[in-house]
Amino acid sequence: MPQSDAPKLPGSWKALFICPNQKITRDLAPLLDRHLPNLGGHELNVYPGRHQMAEVLSTETPNLCLLEVGEPPDRALGLIPDLLRLDPKLPIIAVLTSNDPELVLRCLRQGASDFLIQPFTSDQVEAALNKIARLQPDIAGKPGKVYCFMPAKGGCGASTIASNFAYQLKRAGDKRILLADLDPLAGTLSFLLKIKSNYSFMDALARSSEIDADLWKAVVTSRQGVDVLLSPEAMTEGMSDLTNANSIIEYARGTYDLVVLDAGGVYGDWNLSQAQQSDEILLVTTNELTALQAVQRALGYLEANGVQRYKIKLIVNRYDRHAGLSKDVIGTALHTDIYHIMPTDYEAIQKALMEGKPLAATTSFGKSVVALVDRLAGGVEPQKKSSSLSGLLSLFSRTS
Repeated sequence: MPQSDAPKLPGSWKALFICPNQKITRDLAPLLDRHLPNLGGHELNVYPGRHQMAEVLSTETPNLCLLEVGEPPDRALGLIPDLLRLDPKLPIIAVLTSNDPELVLRCLRQGASDFLIQPFTSDQVEAALNKIARLQPDIAGKPGKVYCFMPAKGGCGASTIASNFAYQLKRAGDKRILLADLDPLAGTLSFLLKIKSNYSFMDALARSSEIDADLWKAVVTSRQGVDVLLSPEAMTEGMSDLTNANSIIEYARGTYDLVVLDAGGVYGDWNLSQAQQSDEILLVTTNELTALQAVQRALGYLEANGVQRYKIKLIVNRYDRHAGLSKDVIGTALHTDIYHIMPTDYEAIQKALMEGKPLAATTSFGKSVVALVDRLAGGVEPQKKSSSLSGLLSLFSRTS
């Protein structure tokens, strides 16, 4: 099975390899990585004593153990109950160098969750991991929720909303949050938040087959309790050929509780992959006529490419009822409900941009972001509009 097609288990995994034969670790690591895309690891090349074992479990906090059971097997077999006394929930996979049914039975009786036998195969590893996931579903954890902010056209303010949205999510409690700028050509989060980094999502993408906790820690920047993944500062080779963000999103979903993607737009395979992998798509527009025509085209494009309409929520930014179309006209002309309206708050936004900080929750814009976060978390149903403005439908008839 190709690596990209191998079933992935969600969650953040860290394996403890207790393998005196280091070749076993080298053989198993790539097979495990196919199914645990965000796998971290710690190796012990000797069988540890109780004191060392307790220290390793305390400092490394693994949630999976691969234990080599070689010849003679008694030392390894004795480690299984010792490990379980220290961490009763730790799943232990016994790794055997030959198919010995009696030894397999002894391992299981000692408390091993499952076993692997050389030569290792992807199917064998997948079966063992799936068994662990079934027996102890809390290990894999609930996958994180992914929000994707997409501008219907340039200049709608999607990045400003996305960045403030991510920081207001911190109000949800002790959550792990990622804000990812996945606009390869015009990403602005580094400017908005005044962040500099030598790494970008391109570095994570270049090593997508080997993403682990250490690599990820190097490419993200922590800012006020939110991890930020930036876009490249300058054009690099391969940026124009990007087609699939799935590896980044899969890793993020397994590592974070909440993921906020700042997409560069709607069109093209790269942006589509973000929309298809997201739980909620926040399509951002203004109430200008040209922007609303872009919304209609964007909705048609996403739907034609398999993005379910129920995932898409329309956000009207910088709304001014004295300029542009009214919210009643917008909803009727586009045949869709407006999910949320963001006010014009020019001075507060400019001040925040100068300081490189999220807007305060006491500003008009900040209050609106808080309301958006609360509504998405609570699932409040949008109000139905009953206005009959059929004469304005012709404004968009050419692109319907």
